[in-house]
Amino acid sequence: MALDPTKHADWEIAQEAESRMKTVHELGEELGLTKEELLPQGHYFGKIDYRKVLERLKDKPNGKYIDVTAITPTPLGEGKSTSTMGLVQGLGKRGKKVVAAIRQPSGGPTFNIKGSAAGGGLAQCIPLTPFSLGLTGDINAIMNSHNLAMVALTSRMQHERNYNDEQLERLSGMKRLDIDPTKVEMGWIIDFCCQSLRNIIIGMNDVGGKADGFMMKSKFGIAVSSEIMAILAVSISLKDMRERISKIVVAYNKKGKPVTTKDLEVDGAMTAWMVEALNPNLMQSLEGQPVIVHAGPFANIAIGQSSIIADLVGLKLADYHVTESGFGADIGFEKFWNLKCRFSGLKPDCAVVVATIRALKCHGGAPVPVPGKPMPKEYEGENVEWVAKGCDNLIHHIKNVRKAGISPVVCINAFFTDTDAEIAKVRELAEAAGAKVALSRHWEQGGDGALEFADVVVEACEEKSEFKFLYELDEPVKDRIEKVAKEVYGADGVDYSNEALATLKRVEADPELSKLGLCMVKTHLSLSDNPTLKGCPKGWRLQIREILTYGGAGFLVPVAGTISLMPGTGSNPAFRRVDVDVETGKVQGLF
Repeated sequence: MALDPTKHADWEIAQEAESRMKTVHELGEELGLTKEELLPQGHYFGKIDYRKVLERLKDKPNGKYIDVTAITPTPLGEGKSTSTMGLVQGLGKRGKKVVAAIRQPSGGPTFNIKGSAAGGGLAQCIPLTPFSLGLTGDINAIMNSHNLAMVALTSRMQHERNYNDEQLERLSGMKRLDIDPTKVEMGWIIDFCCQSLRNIIIGMNDVGGKADGFMMKSKFGIAVSSEIMAILAVSISLKDMRERISKIVVAYNKKGKPVTTKDLEVDGAMTAWMVEALNPNLMQSLEGQPVIVHAGPFANIAIGQSSIIADLVGLKLADYHVTESGFGADIGFEKFWNLKCRFSGLKPDCAVVVATIRALKCHGGAPVPVPGKPMPKEYEGENVEWVAKGCDNLIHHIKNVRKAGISPVVCINAFFTDTDAEIAKVRELAEAAGAKVALSRHWEQGGDGALEFADVVVEACEEKSEFKFLYELDEPVKDRIEKVAKEVYGADGVDYSNEALATLKRVEADPELSKLGLCMVKTHLSLSDNPTLKGCPKGWRLQIREILTYGGAGFLVPVAGTISLMPGTGSNPAFRRVDVDVETGKVQGLF
């Protein structure tokens, strides 16, 4: 019997449920994997040899393809992963063969404010501890692969400074790359939120003198913002990954030409770190449905999608495959729509927009909740007026999904404090905007509480999809950025810093770079680039401060507003509440 989520923490519910978990062999057998296709990593989770699965099932028709996105969240999150798990459990209760694909959590939010990304209540992915603490080492492989490129770059810069051309060629067999230290594109990565590493100086001389490195300004980003993570998300084979890694732009030379990992002759070694990481991970929901975990979070600063490989495998193994995109439909879904689907060639049958009464009240005028502090008292009572006003944000996201030609389903992720009148108002306004609506109580009741949700999604999947991209890659980059800003975010236009304009000019003059997709970076807390603007802001312009080049992943990265690729740790971080039972070795306090 599952624990009551109104009385027990998520980690307590997960640990109790883990005593009834299926073994990874049972999961693989139910999923239809052969012994050669399942790569156990212990008793309860493992990896899938995607190459063997896709080769064996290449002629099998794909199942239905469902993406889960959300409205603009509060800082507390609105249960998108929880709703993904709830939908999978609800479809399982209806006897459907279903697989989920979710993203591996980063250590940053796990030990900071947001917590792990396993879901919550009676709709979770388990076992929770390995899921939250590194799993099978994919993120570790990404960090090593990425940082190896920086080792190659910085050592190369030191040697080019220390030796003349003749000495350099004799010692290394390489020609001078003449890297411009003021135009280094990459930085280092670590999988924590650490604001003190956002801007650093490296290579300071000490006892080693010039042997200590090349002194220059550098930076750290969080691991999941790495281009290597993006490449893991969009690659379809090891050959594809190898080619993409070789195209990563690490810096520019003094003539303005890109310097790649191939130029540094480090691309092969970087790929070697990633071979095992390319196989997706297999776990399970609280009720035993298979869950594929692959690639990472943070659609505000990264692509934020479960991997294409995970989706290709899930679509062959199940009748319904539920994948997940980060944050709201303006960010994660937009990248799913215009990047991931473009790379994969897959067309979704349905998109779920998760909404909570709490978030709608926030967008309608209630005070913004602050993580680590009690919920403001304004959220305790019924306020249909706030909910109705907040639905402007929901309707904007519904329109985004409809622009892609996909059937939208609004999932009201219900809390036990929500009132019938508030729920009725959301249903009324969402249906008037052209969406199907389902009330789901999966957090409190698991799969039994998600039956309506499952039924509505099945119905939506039977509707004819007329999927289409927002833009084509032969359109000018500036036009595409403006199209996303105006049509997806609701901006009046776009303004650029001088640095961004200079990059834009260089990119648009390059026939290859100008055809890359767009991976926009902006706050997830507003449709705008200002996190304090709630609801559906009007009369604003998107501010692009810089444009990064992710040549390997295949997209340009326009960075809007003041958002950073290295989040900061808050004043009341989650690591204060994480500990270990020294008698059993079980980790406590993860959420």
